[in-house]
Amino acid sequence: MSKTKGLNANQLKLIAIIAMTIDHIVWTVCPGYSTVWWVVILHVIGRLTAPIMWFFIVEGYYHTRNFKKYAMRLFVLAVISHFAYNFCFGISFIPFKTSIFNQTGVVWSLAWGLILLYIYDNENMKQWQKNIAIMLICLITFPSDWSCVATMAILFMGAYRGDFKKQMTWMMVWTLIYAAVYFVFIDKLYALVQLGTCLTIPLLYLYNGERGSWKGMGKLFYAYYPAHLVICGILRILIWGAGFVTATANF
Repeated sequence: MSKTKGLNANQLKLIAIIAMTIDHIVWTVCPGYSTVWWVVILHVIGRLTAPIMWFFIVEGYYHTRNFKKYAMRLFVLAVISHFAYNFCFGISFIPFKTSIFNQTGVVWSLAWGLILLYIYDNENMKQWQKNIAIMLICLITFPSDWSCVATMAILFMGAYRGDFKKQMTWMMVWTLIYAAVYFVFIDKLYALVQLGTCLTIPLLYLYNGERGSWKGMGKLFYAYYPAHLVICGILRILIWGAGFVTATANF
């Protein structure tokens, strides 16, 4: 897919970075499920981030020249980001000390989503083996931000790469599952906020298949993701104190 106009990968990733930063700052400054209109709107804007990440994990998988190095970079980032993410929101670095939900950042799910794409394309594995691998990876990623929904969205978006309509349909199916859990177990208004991922569809539709002239966006994200979380963590301490948790009940 290549278009002369539209948005390139760098531009879309920059949109994701901006939306992510806005979302995390708002969670830090206004913790909990605020019903103030501007807080809700800013969280809706934050929903742009995850689908763009999922989309480019798929694109990265199909364009990478070295899958092992790509996967290793993501897992290293996931480990580093675990400490940055938990520091940001005041979550214990030790998993499951206080909850089974929201125990680490989304990069953990992104990395395992990449592994699922590899498993999906592995012709040496039988389907029952793939099904078991999918279930195990869902268990492994369940405690992370966006949970196993992120890994499954990546898998389905990868399976239907080249068919934008089906990619976006499945992206919204998994978002709806995530929203349904929010609606039943956490917060009804913020269940609707999760549906803000649909705002990503017109942006991804404009993707022109080009990376962009700047080659450093990948390195920027690897550095920026944990760095901005640490900054938000410092802001959390300055505003609320060292022991305050700003990610209470996130799924």
